[in-house]
Amino acid sequence: MLSILLLAAGASSRMRGGDKLLEEVDGAPLLRTLAMRSLDVCDTVIVTLPPKNAKRLAALDGLKVTTALVQDAYLGMAHSLRAGIDVLHPTASGVVIFPADMPDLSAEDLQLFANAHSAAPETIFRGVSETGQPGHPVLFPKSCFVELGALCGDIGARDVLRRKQGVIETIALPNEHALTDLDTPEQWVSWRKSKSAPTTT
Repeated sequence: MLSILLLAAGASSRMRGGDKLLEEVDGAPLLRTLAMRSLDVCDTVIVTLPPKNAKRLAALDGLKVTTALVQDAYLGMAHSLRAGIDVLHPTASGVVIFPADMPDLSAEDLQLFANAHSAAPETIFRGVSETGQPGHPVLFPKSCFVELGALCGDIGARDVLRRKQGVIETIALPNEHALTDLDTPEQWVSWRKSKSAPTTT
């Protein structure tokens, strides 16, 4: 059983008072949009959240997701990862992990990971751009859960990926889907302009 872990416990500190996960994408807060795209692919979706953030929790209202509050989220991304791994169902065969500030990730992108896992359930898969630059999501099989659950600090799963470098397969996603994460108001403005710009043939 494949699960999806959506990392949404960050402080959004570079938004200067705003919350990037509540920016509107496809008519809903980004966090809700990504959770809905995830549910289109997996029945089990886990969302890590910071404590005392009622707006993010409200953005998920009515969705069949599992929320995990990360009391020590301020210590870094690894603590959010650990909180998500801790609530995985014992029958989980793998988990697709990505941060919740990536508005270009589509349900179709996530389905590529689900299909790859079905064909090779013991393999790590990492999303890359069309030019091969590594990014997100990353799919970890169950054999990596213990290592992920022991992480600490703000380096996320990089150490695990470094140790497993020889057994990682890549999945190329369209354009910059694997790379686009929006942390500042200026990045959001630029991204919206790129989406509204007319396409050329």
